[in-house]
Amino acid sequence: MLDFPILFASFLNGLTQGAVYALVALGLTLIYGVLHIINFAHGALLMAALYGVFFLHARLGIDPYAALPVMVPAMFALGYGLQRFVVGRAGHGRDENTLLVTLGLAIVLENAALAAFKSDTRTIETAYTFSTVNIAGAMIAVPKVVAFFGALVVAALMLLLVSRTDLGRAIRAVAKEPQGARLVGIDVEHVFAMSFGIGLACLGAAACFLLPAYYVNPQVGNGFVLIAFTIVVLGGMGSFTGALAGGFIVGAIESLGGLWLGESLGQIGIFLVFIAILLFRPRGLFGRA
Repeated sequence: MLDFPILFASFLNGLTQGAVYALVALGLTLIYGVLHIINFAHGALLMAALYGVFFLHARLGIDPYAALPVMVPAMFALGYGLQRFVVGRAGHGRDENTLLVTLGLAIVLENAALAAFKSDTRTIETAYTFSTVNIAGAMIAVPKVVAFFGALVVAALMLLLVSRTDLGRAIRAVAKEPQGARLVGIDVEHVFAMSFGIGLACLGAAACFLLPAYYVNPQVGNGFVLIAFTIVVLGGMGSFTGALAGGFIVGAIESLGGLWLGESLGQIGIFLVFIAILLFRPRGLFGRA
């Protein structure tokens, strides 16, 4: 039987990791909620953001957290351009075409990164990379604590944007009824591109919070996007609250599962919970019928 201090520390570590998972999932659920597509390129685009943060630090000496004002707008611009000029046009209004376009985009990005950077795993080291902070007797890495609160701030800003601004009202209108929104004068294609851009901006923030304690290689996004899809379905497709709660749940389950079963088997619990949710509440914890 494990001691309570060990369980508590593992639980806190899971919550801090879950906050970053939630940030990745928030972008994915926004894109689904508005465009009603599953973005298979989400993981590859996270990988691109991680490489961006890495090279800003390696070439220009910019701290990963200081890279936020650079990476968030850059990823937003990339997302806006991709949706407006690639995904939207190539999809021709058909969901199946859009799915294939995003899948093709993921393959192109991963192979381009593999050709440019090989399969080497890259990390960075900062003055605080190995620093820890004592939280009720549990020693938690400083980068994980910063990532936890940073993810909460970004999630809160995103929720305020969607619920309190004109753009947010337009996003909600387009998500509910695109044709009706177009009839009342909303530029639906612009809202689609803005939503895709905001979703990728979340990835830019996640990359900045991740890299001080994580790594980057051409395949790094695959594991994250699998977990992000799980969180989106677990919390409820299109639900921001569900994505945030799902991220915390998945992070805690992964950490505690790894404690009992070993790191390589820690994710088994995630998918057991995922299957149970699909069986007993298919719309997710916060999804609407």
